[in-house]
Amino acid sequence: MSSPESITLSSLLLFALLLPQVSADCSAQGDDQSARHDQVAALRYKLAAIASILCAGAIGVSLPILGRRFAVLRPENDVFFMIKAFAAGVILATGFVHILPDAFRKLSSPCLGLNPWGEFPFAGFVAMMAAIGTLAIDTLATSFYNRSHKSKLATVVVVDDDEETENSGDVHVHTHSTHGHAHGSSASDLVRQRIVSQVLEVGVVVHSVIIGVSLGASESAATIKPLLAALSFHQFFEGIGLGGCISQAKFKSATTAIMMMFFSVTTPIGIGAGIGIASVYKENSRSALIVEGILNSASAGILVYMALVDLLAADFMNPRMQSNVRLQLGSHISLLLGAGCMSFLARWV
Repeated sequence: MSSPESITLSSLLLFALLLPQVSADCSAQGDDQSARHDQVAALRYKLAAIASILCAGAIGVSLPILGRRFAVLRPENDVFFMIKAFAAGVILATGFVHILPDAFRKLSSPCLGLNPWGEFPFAGFVAMMAAIGTLAIDTLATSFYNRSHKSKLATVVVVDDDEETENSGDVHVHTHSTHGHAHGSSASDLVRQRIVSQVLEVGVVVHSVIIGVSLGASESAATIKPLLAALSFHQFFEGIGLGGCISQAKFKSATTAIMMMFFSVTTPIGIGAGIGIASVYKENSRSALIVEGILNSASAGILVYMALVDLLAADFMNPRMQSNVRLQLGSHISLLLGAGCMSFLARWV
């Protein structure tokens, strides 16, 4: 599976290369409107946004990971289920409320013309295909690991069984095999959590690059000012969702640090790229609408799939939650709070 870094950098490069190719704007802006854009003030807000969003994203993604030091926030406690439900709600709302509607607006824009963009719901189609693709990656990666691990485990068990038969008889052989099965199941769950966190990061950072470039390319201080606070909260909540998955995946310290840093700097890098291409970026140009619309659609499909299948379904169908009414109630409330908080930010972002 390709790394999140390579996929996102490729997307950013594609985005940066395609935008300058079309400079004609669908709805040309007059000189009087351009004159109202205070570029100096806008640049100050952009620099403030880089610092604010960087800090908010870093704090958000760090909280669940640092929380492992506290007993109440460890995976074996009920509170962790509720934190994950909140995070899943944030991710679900990000896909449904923030990204997918924007993708539909981009790909159904009159600037693209009626044929073919106005005659087919490309945003929904791309989101669906991205969800199916995520399912395929999820399934293939998990099954590949399971086959590999079972093959290695069978070899170890056969060798150990032969040794233990000489000394202790059949009772110990049975006990050892049971232990091996439990270990294999635990390892398989861990690998699945790692796949989930990596695919989820891909979906999150692709969206982060797009919103960063859009903010950085804007030359209107009035537009950037409300986005500064809204995007900071947006990154904070997204960071909590991603951090919860990374925490449960139990990566090595170096890998965890890289994933945290990569999420934290993606939007600021996008803002920097937007500042760099501001002179040639045309928000309503054909290239900008198509590239942003397709990437947003794919990102939405990934996030919706991950939230519903790998996060919510896995936890809410867990026997531990099914047998605990209080935990079910708390998790549903946390889910609604997470989805509600992120949906509220759609007023500005």
